[in-house]
Amino acid sequence: MFDLQITPEKVLLVAIFLLIAFPIHEFAHAFVAWRLGDSTARLFGRLSLNPIVHFDPLGGLMLIITAIGSPFLFGWAKPTPVNPMNLRDRRNGEVWVALAGPVSNLLMAALAALVLRVVGPSSAVPLEAKEILLLFVYFNVALAVFNLIPIPPLDGSAILFRLVSPRTAWQLRPMLAQYGFIVLLVFIFVLSRPLSEVILRVTRLLVGT
Repeated sequence: MFDLQITPEKVLLVAIFLLIAFPIHEFAHAFVAWRLGDSTARLFGRLSLNPIVHFDPLGGLMLIITAIGSPFLFGWAKPTPVNPMNLRDRRNGEVWVALAGPVSNLLMAALAALVLRVVGPSSAVPLEAKEILLLFVYFNVALAVFNLIPIPPLDGSAILFRLVSPRTAWQLRPMLAQYGFIVLLVFIFVLSRPLSEVILRVTRLLVGT
């Protein structure tokens, strides 16, 4: 059964992701794209840390629903617009732009983990605060790992298209664009346990447990 209890910790965690984690992820995409020659995100007002410009109503709603009734958080922000044709390095630029998002999540997880390490078992810090930090680390790692899955529209697809030949990438793009969601569901269903193990191991490595 779902645990439909709404706690202050859950509310705070959702707020942290909507106001910090998601905006930083999308800002990282926009910033790297801008630095590499594409100003599309900047023209759309997305080169910003303002949570409002990155907010996606459906993604935000899913985050709230899963926070209330599930042990897992699942949601997303508005995808950052990028025009690969504007990038100075058209072959590698997409990869750097795509990696910027997951890397930002790992950096946020590392920063929160550092705070946990510094605090340690100190009783001066409320247990609830430590739990929120730990969940922030875990779910940021989960976002990074999930986004690196090489299936559109996830960031990992840019890495996939870079690793294969241009001809193969040209053939794969329309097929994955059409059936990517189905492939993604199958991928997650088949590899959910290994993915969860990777997320847990990285989280433990960061927090030192």
